Amino acid sequence: MPDQKSPLISRLTQAPPVSDAKKAKAQLADLIERVQGEPEAKALLPPLADGLFRDLLLALADYSPFLWQIVINDPVRTARLALEEPGAFHSSIVEDQTNLFRRLRSGEMTRDDAVRAFRRNRNSHALLVALADIGGLWGTEEVTQALSDFADASVSGGLNLILTETADLGRLMLPDPDAPGNGSGVTVLALGKHGAGELNYSSDIDLVVFFDPETSALKEGAEAATIYTRIAQQLSRLLQERTPDGYVHRVDYRLRPDPGSTPTAMSLSSAYVYYETLGQNWERAAFIKARPVAGDLTLGENFLKELRPFIWRKYFDFASIADVHAMKRQIHAVRGHDEIAVAGHDIKLGRGGIREIEFFVQTQQLVFGGRRPALRGRRTLDMLVELHNEGWITAQARDELSHAYRFLRTIEHRLQMVADEQTQRLPSDEEDLKRFAKFCGYPNLKAFEKALTDQARIVQGHYALLFEEGPELASDVGSLVFTGTTDDPETLATLQRMGFREPEKAAETVRGWHFGRRAAITSQRAREVLTELTPALLSALGGTADPDGALAALDSAFGRMPAAVELLTILQSHDRLRLRFADLLGTAPRLANTVAQSPHVLDVLIDPAFNVPLVDEAAIEEQVRQIIGRPADYEEFLDRARDAARQMRFITGARLLSDIISPAQAGEAYAAIATAITRVCFERVRTEFEAEHGTVPGAQMAILGLGRLGTKELTAGSDLDLVVIYDFDEEQRESNGPRPLDVVVYHTRLTQRLVAALTVPTRRGLLYEVDLRLRPQGGKGPVASQFKGFVSYQQSEADLWEHMALTRARVLVAEDDFVGRIGEAIEGIVRAQRERKHVIKEVRSMRDLIAAEKGNDDPWDLKLARGGLTDLDFIAQALTLAHAAKYPSLMGLAPEETFQEACKAGLISDEDARELIEAHRQFNAIFQWQRLTIEGAFIPASVPPAIFKRLATIAGLPDAKVLLTHLNATRRSVQEIYDRVLR
Repeated sequence: MPDQKSPLISRLTQAPPVSDAKKAKAQLADLIERVQGEPEAKALLPPLADGLFRDLLLALADYSPFLWQIVINDPVRTARLALEEPGAFHSSIVEDQTNLFRRLRSGEMTRDDAVRAFRRNRNSHALLVALADIGGLWGTEEVTQALSDFADASVSGGLNLILTETADLGRLMLPDPDAPGNGSGVTVLALGKHGAGELNYSSDIDLVVFFDPETSALKEGAEAATIYTRIAQQLSRLLQERTPDGYVHRVDYRLRPDPGSTPTAMSLSSAYVYYETLGQNWERAAFIKARPVAGDLTLGENFLKELRPFIWRKYFDFASIADVHAMKRQIHAVRGHDEIAVAGHDIKLGRGGIREIEFFVQTQQLVFGGRRPALRGRRTLDMLVELHNEGWITAQARDELSHAYRFLRTIEHRLQMVADEQTQRLPSDEEDLKRFAKFCGYPNLKAFEKALTDQARIVQGHYALLFEEGPELASDVGSLVFTGTTDDPETLATLQRMGFREPEKAAETVRGWHFGRRAAITSQRAREVLTELTPALLSALGGTADPDGALAALDSAFGRMPAAVELLTILQSHDRLRLRFADLLGTAPRLANTVAQSPHVLDVLIDPAFNVPLVDEAAIEEQVRQIIGRPADYEEFLDRARDAARQMRFITGARLLSDIISPAQAGEAYAAIATAITRVCFERVRTEFEAEHGTVPGAQMAILGLGRLGTKELTAGSDLDLVVIYDFDEEQRESNGPRPLDVVVYHTRLTQRLVAALTVPTRRGLLYEVDLRLRPQGGKGPVASQFKGFVSYQQSEADLWEHMALTRARVLVAEDDFVGRIGEAIEGIVRAQRERKHVIKEVRSMRDLIAAEKGNDDPWDLKLARGGLTDLDFIAQALTLAHAAKYPSLMGLAPEETFQEACKAGLISDEDARELIEAHRQFNAIFQWQRLTIEGAFIPASVPPAIFKRLATIAGLPDAKVLLTHLNATRRSVQEIYDRVLR
């Protein structure tokens, strides 16, 4: 392999076959004869006379009038280029282009000389890039980067020249004449392929010019808009005016805000206001690639930072897909690019073209980049890699689209090399097309056609998965019409085929939406989206276990929402999301209610991370903290805490609904969320409290989770059983803040503040209900217990039921040394020596009391029904309290683990242990699903059939009737074991 620092001539690897060899050889011979006529150039003859460089020149003579003209205009330059290292030659041209203004300032050249040099540099660079590209030295990325580097140098060098001239005329005061752009008050941003570093061979450069009207570079009283607009116009004239030496770049300023009515240069403040208030999705897409290239670069970078919220939305932004796809459909409709063809095909705008790859990437950047900073890059190929790394596209899509992009860009460059035209359209004439196929390196037209159509179809296939045609007003199943006031018979038949048992009611519901009976869908945009979405939405609802119930749940959700356009747009843009949402409506109204409150929780359902069965407490806490962020004030913190809890509980419920996690794992995840929220709230409350009252030196505080929170079996609707314990140095009984408090009052009020943070309703809803009644003396005792008093009470005064509660205690918050002390104290209490008969008597008495107060005869109450979860919990707690003194391995376990350890210790039989474990697993699973699907009491008469069906499926049984028979039998078995173990 040739040395990367070796001359161009020794690194060539290919040259296209020539179509008209006789003509090409004659032109080359004429070139060599001209070089021979120049004595100083005779030493440069060998590169022109043989080898791959000769073949390359023959190809240019045959196929590219533009490049051949550059060659014959300066054959010595061409020969010297062959002996130069391409990278070094490129760098020298870029450097000269950048610094022409210095040579003008120094008097080394005149203005006319500078204009000529700008163009000659462009010609030299165009030839260099063509030779390196066609000759196989540079790949697509190197070619486009070299073209972009040169454009940067042209714009920067040109603007510096004009700024220098403007300053010489006394219209500007430049802080640094050697670097005119710095502090000049003007910045030039490159957009499109130029901004991305992906410029094509003969492209316009898309520029926007912004200025700071408050800049110190302006003289007092100067009109900023006039001066900077003139500068922008002069820059455009310098770069694109054609002279005998050609031009530098065609400049397009039309991507600025409202180009029909705004000056060429626009103030930064006006631009910012425009984008924030009127900016459209296509402008967001354009600014993905924006990059400061000239003038005050820092000014440009700061503007882009300020514009970041406009470009990158906080939530997944599905509205972008509809807008960008609409643009694509308009291109096809107006310009006639519907079919994949070869003759006359537009490889940029046509089917399977470059634009489809760019749209594929940019749309997903707009949708997901707000939450995924890695997707905010400018370059198409880099972002295909990142889209795969982030899990949004497959490795196959990444590789195939990357290959197609490189292929199509290479074809594009060959097209533009022919005559230096900004064209992407292949020749229509067959003979011209045959010649062009050979210029691209193909032996014949058939091979070229196959290569092009293969790549275009691959692109179109990937593009179609993302940009499917908008839904028609007829479903695949049949007609769906909801206009007028009467039912359309065909529509009713279609609804029935979809699975709706009451099609008339369904039709009336949908018609009511169009009549504006739900305030959430009365806006024009909401109704437009709903009209398009209705067929797909009804189809999704029809695929659920209970289409009528799901539709009723959606109608109810619309009734509670202030506006539904956001939700409808999200559902319109994603099929899989629509199906999952329909499943939520039909089987998990609790989750559907969450969506009604916060539509963007649906974002998580299409995040690749959704499919990870996350239950790790540390990872969940990190996510909670990330969602909450750093709110400026306490009220905002309370709102964000509720947002975080709602989103994380929704994710957990949706994962359970999608069988990504088991019911037991859901319990762990719900407990981890509650633990994280408690910790974060306590930290913020304590910070606020200490600012007012200071700290009590040497004091420590701990929060214990009991009940299902303690054993990590929390459900979607669980309260939090908490106990707060504190300790302090007897010599320090007062806090040291601006408003000092006695240590008891201090910890009492701090606990009350924590409870308020967890329970107070805000505009974002509720967090948790908190129960402190498991503290010493229950509701009569202080809300926070002093450590010594807590231990003393538990050892001397507490009833056995209070020790039963401690078997499920877990420290949620505390300093490390205090955790250990509390753990030792609780272990000492739970492991205290007890008479077995006393334990059994007290446990049974407590169970009878609960039955008397709350009942135990509802067969669907998995918790309180005789033989249900409460009996299982009581068996586990009784075994622990009666035997932990002898068998410490019983300490700190959830019920199923307790039964296993009790079996190992010989306290219960293998058969009893198996039955108890299986009963607990089944009851807990169904209980989790009941709490997930139904808010409030589980009343069989009002529970939708679909939910009963789901519960039966969880238990592996055919229907609700069989399920109830099975539950009753299992409970009877648990009752027998209960009586046997607690005899």
